[in-house]
Amino acid sequence: MSRFVRIPVCSLICAYESARVRAAEFGHLPDNITVLEGESVVLRCKIDEEVTHKAWLNRSNILFTGTDKWSLDSRVSLVNNNNSDFSIKIERVMVADEGPYTCSFQAKNQPRTAHVYLIVQVPARIVNISQDKSVNEGDDVNFFCLAVGRPEPTVTWKDFKYGLMSEGEFLEITEIKRHQAEEFECITNNGVAPPDTRRVKVTVNYPPVITEVKNMPAQLGKTAILRCEAMAVPTASFEWYRDDRRPVESDNTLKIKNEKTRSLLLFTNVTEKHFGNYTCFASNRLGASNASMLLFRPGAVYGGVASLNGRLSGVGLWFCLSISVLMKV
Repeated sequence: MSRFVRIPVCSLICAYESARVRAAEFGHLPDNITVLEGESVVLRCKIDEEVTHKAWLNRSNILFTGTDKWSLDSRVSLVNNNNSDFSIKIERVMVADEGPYTCSFQAKNQPRTAHVYLIVQVPARIVNISQDKSVNEGDDVNFFCLAVGRPEPTVTWKDFKYGLMSEGEFLEITEIKRHQAEEFECITNNGVAPPDTRRVKVTVNYPPVITEVKNMPAQLGKTAILRCEAMAVPTASFEWYRDDRRPVESDNTLKIKNEKTRSLLLFTNVTEKHFGNYTCFASNRLGASNASMLLFRPGAVYGGVASLNGRLSGVGLWFCLSISVLMKV
């Protein structure tokens, strides 16, 4: 903050004159006083000679002449008024109070003045920030974080997964990937008070990807489990099909248990009819994926081999399943 030009002031009613007057070298009044918004401040004017009249001004507004208060602001009061100290107090300081203040008095028929510039600081504060977002993988994502404060605050973005930092009010992610789904923190700071922080979250949607399938040997009369794990956002729904395209349904020997990211086929009492090829079909509103696996008797030979993302009976069955599921969405 640069110093303001000193202004000559006369004595009793502090009316301005055209002639420049010398600033009095008295007391220890600093050129600048810094205060936080909402705090109180005392402006002291120390006097070391006999005076007849004295006054405080804010720009061209008279605050006090001696003990007479001219200001209508209830926050402004006279603290001391004696031969050595003429001081005023401003409570609950506002940004509008920032500016030049002048202490003026008449001594030996000569006007004396001293000047101070009041600087009001405001802690950095976030006033507006983007809402949480849900986007599809490959989309461009933009966040904003607006902050105020005096002095002007800096704005920094931080992601928690990798600890990367980005400067500026705007954060742009081009063609977002699923691994970038996380929280981002906006940090604003101007050195006046501890930083202000807010967080936003981005959810990245993508179609199911089956990550775990395994052929399973089973003994007659024993229990067995076929597992199908699929990662997807939104969470995938699961369906099971037999090699003859029939949907698998629960009965007293077989149960389907769907969890958040996987589906289980639970065989409680394996019989000959249970052996064969099973296909897991995982889908959400963005797409679908399937994989086949075998439940087999150890030592038996089967013509087909289970494969990740395999097809039930060629492209025709995959197309039929996909249309069937997507029509349910």
